[in-house]
Amino acid sequence: MEKIIGLVALICAIWVIYDVWAKGKMGAGSKILWTIFALLFSIITAIVYYFVKKK
Repeated sequence: MEKIIGLVALICAIWVIYDVWAKGKMGAGSKILWTIFALLFSIITAIVYYFVKKK
């Protein structure tokens, strides 16, 4: 079970980081903050990013 959660967390972090740096139209400071949060709190950050930035 821990491996599945870890894999989901990794995928969430990669998705947020990719989306922020490849498609995000925000400043460098915001990109760095989203990247740090994605690395620390991957699943929660992905959910917040989806509802805040993707709307």
